[in-house]
Order: sequence, then structure tokens, then C-alpha cells
Amino acid sequence: MLLLVLGKGKTGSLVAEVARERGHGVRALDITENQHASALNGPNLAGVDVVIDFTTPDAAVENIRAVLALGCRIVVGTTGWYSQLPDLKAIAHRRGGALLYGTNFSIGVQKLFRLTAELARIEGYKFSINETHHTSKLDAPSGTAITLKEIIHSVQPGIEVPIESHRIGDAKGEHVVTATSEHDVIELRHDAFSRRGFALGAVRAAEWVAGKSGAWEFREIFDQL
Repeated sequence: MLLLVLGKGKTGSLVAEVARERGHGVRALDITENQHASALNGPNLAGVDVVIDFTTPDAAVENIRAVLALGCRIVVGTTGWYSQLPDLKAIAHRRGGALLYGTNFSIGVQKLFRLTAELARIEGYKFSINETHHTSKLDAPSGTAITLKEIIHSVQPGIEVPIESHRIGDAKGEHVVTATSEHDVIELRHDAFSRRGFALGAVRAAEWVAGKSGAWEFREIFDQL
């Protein structure tokens, strides 16, 4: 496959590296080379099987619109743009393109999501979330932490679930879900040693979505990888 990676930051660069290791052809553009999605046109996307976006929320929306308008496929690891999701899903269905998005492409984190849903079923506990990332991460709380909170609320609507965010050095990503009662405490923890797990998940997501049309969250399909 030929993949076009948008974003040459730490994660985007690693995505390109992992994709090449898995035998794919790779092209990459940074934001200055693709201002306002200017490089995402028919000639430049000809032959590209899947676009992978690790940019910024504003840039991601422009990139998604441009890719889907041409009926192409895009995997989006950028977060912070989900208020636009209904409109972008509609474009994917209308134009026959494909949108695969997620707050976290780590398979380990996907398992954390499922365990959190199970933990949230327990009664008599108060829940909290603690997350730590590198100092250059733009959004706080992280998209993963927000997803964890949404999972708990899907089981126990309306309960208070505070999120504490930390930005420290080059932290790769740590999420802890804590359930506390009068008698004990339960913790679920995922601590990333490197960004490679996120990058590998994004590349495997691109392999899965190639040739498909529609819109999916990564949580819905990761078991199929």
C-alpha cells in the first residue's frame, strides 16, 4: 500500500517508520507543506491508499474534509475536533470515502477502555482519572482521558468523574482509572513505554480501512485487526 502521513512530529514520524517496516510505501507532509489542506488534491492523492493524520485539531478538520471530498480514506489520530464529527461522517457516506478515527490507537489502551466499562458497573465507588503526557501535548485533558470518562458515564450517567492532567517532560502517556469506596480502592493503569504502540495501531488501522467506505471509531474495529 501507499500511505500519506500528515504530520512529521514525534508520532507522525514514527508512524511513517513503522509503515515502512511493514512493507508499505510512505509519503509524508508537515503542516507547512500542506497549509489549509492545499496539498490534498486529486493529483497528489492519486495512488494513495490511505491518508494518516497526526497534526492539530484545526488542520485535521481541513484535511479530513479534503480527503473525504475526493472519496479517499483517512485514519485520524489527532483529537480535539470531534464537534465536527457528525458533518464529517456525513461527507464520508455521501462521497464514498472512509473515516477511521480514535482517541488512542494503542491496542493496550483499547483493552483499558473495555476494562473500564466493566469496572464502571460496580456500585458504591467513586471514580477518578489521572493522565500524564509530554509538555508539548496541546490538549488537556487528553482525548483518551475524555473517552474513559465517557465510558464511565455510559454505565453510570451523571456521576462526577474528575480528571487530573499532568504535562511532564517527554512522558509517552499514562492513564490511571481509580475506583474508591469506603473499604478499598481499585486501579486500572496503562503506561506507555514508547509511542511505537500508538504508531503500530495507526498503521494497522490503515491496513484495515483500505478499500472500505464508511466511518468508524477505532474502538469499534480493533478486534478485527
